[in-house]
Amino acid sequence: MTRLAIAGLPRNYELLYEAIIGQNAALAQDIAALGPSPRQASLDEIGLKYRLVSHCGLSSEISHAETSRMLRDAVDRLSDSLRQKQAFLRAAETALQSIAGKPDQSLGSFMSEMEYLSTSLSNVLASEKEIEARLKSDVERLEAIELGIAAAHSASVTDKLTGIPNRIALNKAIADLYDREEGAAGSALIMVDVDDFKAFNSRYGTQIGTRLLKKLADLFRKSIKKNDLVARTDGDEFAFLFANVGMQEALAIADRLRASVEDHMTFAASDNAAPSGLTISLGIALSADATTASQLQANARVALHAAQSNRRQPVQAFGH
Repeated sequence: MTRLAIAGLPRNYELLYEAIIGQNAALAQDIAALGPSPRQASLDEIGLKYRLVSHCGLSSEISHAETSRMLRDAVDRLSDSLRQKQAFLRAAETALQSIAGKPDQSLGSFMSEMEYLSTSLSNVLASEKEIEARLKSDVERLEAIELGIAAAHSASVTDKLTGIPNRIALNKAIADLYDREEGAAGSALIMVDVDDFKAFNSRYGTQIGTRLLKKLADLFRKSIKKNDLVARTDGDEFAFLFANVGMQEALAIADRLRASVEDHMTFAASDNAAPSGLTISLGIALSADATTASQLQANARVALHAAQSNRRQPVQAFGH
């Protein structure tokens, strides 16, 4: 960043991280095309183009600013139109008073006043037509902005690598759980970590590791019901939020997840290599045992660490 004279903003760090570590060749080319000392606005345009999480808030700010400007312009145009109508009404009233006060005025004078009114009316109608066209264009633009904000929000809660929800989505789901009037009891949070994934990447390469994470996410996605959630929360970490389950059900679900990974996540790094497989550690926490969203996640993290420390018992539950 120093060599390219790029400001040390959090969104710029994500931009370069995604280009280099995330192996996004297209994004990296777009940044390189800007040359040294790129303008921040140009960098932000790239971040918005690729819908990076740190730029989603920026997108919303830009959209809100544009919406406010459009509404102000619309108010100004409608005010101008109202003034034109009022001017026409005053002119019409003056003409009628003139006709009523001078019943013997000449035809030429009468036609002159009618021509003036006709010109004024034509100007009002032309202005109305222009305003109608501008308002129609503004409505279309507002609809596009609304779609853009929705897309930005979707991007902010979606993991770019796997397409499943991310940590932001999980945090929101847990927060919503604790905001319910009926309380948070009745849900289970299961945190999952892929065993020895860093060593796996070092041995087989990040490309194979990326493919397996995508396959794992797809397997997890198919393992949940409509009202449940699975999210990728970190490089090789996932989390599930299950509704309406107790500890025994949560333990059974975790065992099924573990067995499903061991049965389906087998691979061969080369044609001559023996098949290998992934294993996972799982930590379970119940919402009934946590008074806050952060405590629920902390409890699940404690259980996950216990599972990681004891490979013979890869499923651990907080408090059990």
